[in-house]
Amino acid sequence: MPELPEVERVRRMLEPAMTGARFERVTLNRPDLRRPFPRGFARRLRGRKVRALTRRGKYLVAELSTGDALIMHLGMSGWFRIERTAARPLPLDRDLELEHRHDHVIFQMSSGMTVVFSDPRRFGVMDLVTADRLLRHALAELGPEPLSRAFDARQLARVCANRRVALKVALLDQRAVAGLGNIYASEALHLARLSPLQPAAAIATPTGAPRPASRRLAAAIKAVLRRAIALKEADRYQASRFRVYDREGEHCVTPGCRGRVARIEQAGRSTFFCPLCQR
Repeated sequence: MPELPEVERVRRMLEPAMTGARFERVTLNRPDLRRPFPRGFARRLRGRKVRALTRRGKYLVAELSTGDALIMHLGMSGWFRIERTAARPLPLDRDLELEHRHDHVIFQMSSGMTVVFSDPRRFGVMDLVTADRLLRHALAELGPEPLSRAFDARQLARVCANRRVALKVALLDQRAVAGLGNIYASEALHLARLSPLQPAAAIATPTGAPRPASRRLAAAIKAVLRRAIALKEADRYQASRFRVYDREGEHCVTPGCRGRVARIEQAGRSTFFCPLCQR
């Protein structure tokens, strides 16, 4: 599933085509994705202007001129592409029909661009909510953005205090840190030299004050996310960008460490770490 850096890259890609533009035409090629589209979805979007396109955790949020919000989630396999409206080919032959068979939502914008949402597995989500409903949406339950000032060692310690669950599992709770997923939780723990197996409570005092480990981990989370966003902006996708993720059996990259990366399973997800330098 795409994590915060991937979703932020999509937001930056969509922003020039959508922000300040109106929805001129909305085409739905099926009645649902993971869930059915809201009643009147296309009608309620047509003619509305996108005031701002933001990201909240792993969600994209288009703030509309009506006060409504278009909320989008990529799911496991969803992705957007942008085409010039005049240049968009019509799927007249069999090859083009196959190429576009997973194009489920098409936004034709007044910017002259067409935004297409393609999702082979249909785990993505699109919702259209009013301002009052937005306060009760799942977005309201998300924790702080890890790259914001609201997220620091004190905040991290508060959500981990007195929790016996493994630290890696605690980091995947979106109520603790919004947008942090399996890949970058493993990466941050390695950079901070913390074991994914230790109890979450180990990085905080019983009263919720931060220990040194909490400060290292909060800084590491910010560092790995910023680096990932920068690499994606530069279209550098080489596997070497990861410190431990998907590198089982390889030498640890920590200077002076002679360990090798191991893989274990936690909460149904693969965790990669160095047993020697992550204590």
